[in-house]
Amino acid sequence: MDAEPVKGNLIASPVDLQVVRAAVLKAIGELRPAGAPESEAEARGIFLASRTKGGRDLPPYYLVYFLFVDLLGFPNWGQSEKVAWTVPVRFQGKLYVIEHCKMGLGIFAPTLEPNATTNAVPSKEAEADSQIIASLIKNGIAAAKPYFEWRAEQAAFGVHLNVVNNSVWLFNRYVFFRERFKALTAEAIIRKSEKVTVETKLEEIMASFSFQASNLRQEAKWNAQAAVDAFFSWTEHVFIHLAILQGQLHTGIDIAGIAAAEWKMKFKTALDLNDRETKKHYDKLFILRLQVRNFMAHGAFGKRGEAFRFHSGAGAVPVLLTESPEHRFSLTGEPGFDEGLAIAEIEEFIQHLWSGARLPAREYIFSGLPAILTHVTDGTYNRAMRSVEAMKEFVEKLSCHFDRAANMDW
Repeated sequence: MDAEPVKGNLIASPVDLQVVRAAVLKAIGELRPAGAPESEAEARGIFLASRTKGGRDLPPYYLVYFLFVDLLGFPNWGQSEKVAWTVPVRFQGKLYVIEHCKMGLGIFAPTLEPNATTNAVPSKEAEADSQIIASLIKNGIAAAKPYFEWRAEQAAFGVHLNVVNNSVWLFNRYVFFRERFKALTAEAIIRKSEKVTVETKLEEIMASFSFQASNLRQEAKWNAQAAVDAFFSWTEHVFIHLAILQGQLHTGIDIAGIAAAEWKMKFKTALDLNDRETKKHYDKLFILRLQVRNFMAHGAFGKRGEAFRFHSGAGAVPVLLTESPEHRFSLTGEPGFDEGLAIAEIEEFIQHLWSGARLPAREYIFSGLPAILTHVTDGTYNRAMRSVEAMKEFVEKLSCHFDRAANMDW
């Protein structure tokens, strides 16, 4: 009886792993490890292999690697010039190569013609085989899902992880909207007396006036609101990286936990609220965040969260939506935010963020390099955070390493 895949998300024992492996072997059909070359033509032709079209339809390289090398134990020829790894396989007795090189993952067909000195265009048979091989690989990856979930769980509990760094483009989004706000505000001041006349002739000429400055001020407010939203999006991300560089987060589980937490928890993880200046910024930003979230997320009823008005002897009275589940409505609340003051507070906070002992972190975070959790546990980040000069030197060295790896210059 054929083995069935294990149920559930995790592999709990070696027995479960064997069950998954059996299911994967069934799924990949006639794909087998290549073994030693079976002829002189194979030994020569494998170094003159050509990329097939079927290899364009392969899943991500890491899934293919884990499938063949980690789970099934197929031989891996390792790294070579511009090549990260190579797994030779046989399909219906014919030799093919699955390889991840600088030009991407592919299925390669050996050139088996006698006396060949350069690679040849794959034959029709090889192209047809490559389509089938790609399909079988996808079948195998689908069958290996419990293994990949287990593999991900194991990685998350460890420190051999890199955390993606999107700080630069998130910050640039904030800068874009901030600069548009400033430019539109300045233009509105210059054009404050300008008006546009639109004439419509019915029985007589009627003129309507539109003051351009008013339109510009409205557009400026929209851009300011977008800038505030972009700022908080950036801080949700950058606080995690700052906490890693300061040694507050060590594993993937730590990262997942804080990533799912509220903004205030991220702030408190990255910055010390015992510092008076930091606490002052936190209080202002926390109120601003609530104001913006209430205004934007609740359908923009009003900047103070007002959604209703009721009639009274005092006139129309605004009724505010609150955060309290016990008292959902109120007549009192925080004042509405002012876009210009909000941007000014944000700019003051950014200056405070990149000051004192945190200043070296700016060099790393804006380099675009991922956060490497092993550098937390081995003290590398701690040493680099001692000065801006030390961090610059470390960033330059690490950037060169990543460039070489991207180019597969081993």
